[in-house]
Amino acid sequence: MGICTSCDSTSVATAKLILQDGKLQEIPCPVKVSRLLQNNPSSFICNSDDMEFDDFVSAINDDDELQPDQLYFALPMSWLKRPLRAEDMASLAVKATAALMRGGAKRCGCCGRGVVKTTRIVDADDGGRRLILKRRAKGGRGRDFTTNLSAVPEE
Repeated sequence: MGICTSCDSTSVATAKLILQDGKLQEIPCPVKVSRLLQNNPSSFICNSDDMEFDDFVSAINDDDELQPDQLYFALPMSWLKRPLRAEDMASLAVKATAALMRGGAKRCGCCGRGVVKTTRIVDADDGGRRLILKRRAKGGRGRDFTTNLSAVPEE
């Protein structure tokens, strides 16, 4: 009564992919990176947790599968050849926030309550920045998911 214990068990686990145009694509897992790149061979997929300021972005191997509830970016191949700047990380954070917010509130399959997603960028203890994703049922307590991000300039 009042507690929705089956919400997580009945929903399909998806990976979140932010496309170059800023759109969010929720992908049911498991799916291999190579399958996603068939539609856009001039891009690569990277895990948001592996992105750091002034470091090179690494592409996920084509044979690797995306992980549920993880945030990924589809980026142009040219980004593999240069380190991420603060502006790059800020741009990616803005794209991710906008895409996640445009996704709107989703309904839980078992209780019909809306699920709200919010994001914010915070300074980390190690000097980096973090994107905090928070999901909660309307009127309920939230759960934080932390993702390391850096900035990307619009080209």
